[in-house]
Amino acid sequence: MPAKSHPRATRPGKVAIQGEPGCFSHEAALRMLPGCAVLPCQRSAEVFDALARGSARAAVIPIENSLAGSVTEHFDLLLANDVFVQREYRLRISHHLVAAPGVQLRDLRRVFSHPVALAQCTDFFRAHPGIRAEPFYDTAGSVKHVVECKLKDAAAIAPRQAAREYGGVILQSGLEDDRQNFTRFLLIGTRRVPMAGANKTSIAFSLKNLPGALFKALSVFALRDISLAKIESRPVRGRPWEYVFYVDLLCGRDARAERALQHLEEVAEWVKVLGIYRTSHPSQDA
Repeated sequence: MPAKSHPRATRPGKVAIQGEPGCFSHEAALRMLPGCAVLPCQRSAEVFDALARGSARAAVIPIENSLAGSVTEHFDLLLANDVFVQREYRLRISHHLVAAPGVQLRDLRRVFSHPVALAQCTDFFRAHPGIRAEPFYDTAGSVKHVVECKLKDAAAIAPRQAAREYGGVILQSGLEDDRQNFTRFLLIGTRRVPMAGANKTSIAFSLKNLPGALFKALSVFALRDISLAKIESRPVRGRPWEYVFYVDLLCGRDARAERALQHLEEVAEWVKVLGIYRTSHPSQDA
């Protein structure tokens, strides 16, 4: 008898994101994979679970913001799961004031958004002292809330995509205090295939706590003229005062990179290649 086929949990081709439809991860996913359908997940761990189950073919996660810093949970999840970085995209974060249809700026007494977004729009609240900031679980979710509840005295700070998603009206754009506000997003999947034309490699490694151990590890790249774009350490769960080093190398899959990683394996306890892909340039789109 022929083997029975099992239907997939969702339509093939979905891209998992953390957050509601219309969030910045959704916007980044559309920039990297135009026309893609997203699979919204409440928690970041669920994004990686969706990849493992096959209910999503890829995922888009924020890894670093130019103002707020690294998304440390996502570093830990990249290490803990069998995934591979396929692409990166640097999205300029532009905050918009979004309300339900018919609501005007003079009507507002409250503005909802994620605490990070609220903190990046302090100039707006300084200019409108009669409007108070109300923390909410998600930028796009705040738009969904004010539109579906038809709030007459409230708006949300969120991406433009959220206004499109929920039928909100943009009352004001460019609320961010600093226009040089970018988030680096990663497109990840389960296939460990380096991107064509790759010029960036992300790795993680651990070292024994010995004098000069980090110097020896980093020297394998210096000896081969490989530049480091980023280095960060994270504690190892369950092993107090031990750390994992995350490093972004400005090189692809070439002979010098291979030799450097082989050399690193000789001085490190372990090494994991997280992805080999092309660097991106910041998007100037608002």
